[in-house]
Amino acid sequence: MARHSQRHNKPARRFDRSDRLNELLTRILAEEIELIDDERLTLAAITGVSTDRDLTKAKVYVTGISDDESLLEAFAGNRQRFQHAIGNQSRLRRVPQLNFIIDETGRSAERIEKILRDLEIPSNE
Repeated sequence: MARHSQRHNKPARRFDRSDRLNELLTRILAEEIELIDDERLTLAAITGVSTDRDLTKAKVYVTGISDDESLLEAFAGNRQRFQHAIGNQSRLRRVPQLNFIIDETGRSAERIEKILRDLEIPSNE
């Protein structure tokens, strides 16, 4: 009986279904990239996935060393393969439609770092 009450005293760690799905899709897509023989996807990465509320559409944020246009073409060209992999590796009734988007976070961080490096900070002399 004491054990049972202890479980309820701990705060429950709950995740939204879409958060769990986003993590699952990120993992499945990242694993599938490794299996695709396409030079444009060399060093490509899935940086995040964001599904809509009804879980029918997913924005897949990607980055890589290829130019943006080539990278998006490569992902779009393999969309069916990615969707098939999700269908095989998940228990979803319907696989969300994937929309690939270039993740600008890294570039933004680089710009901010450059600006900060270029700032001339007066010495306190």
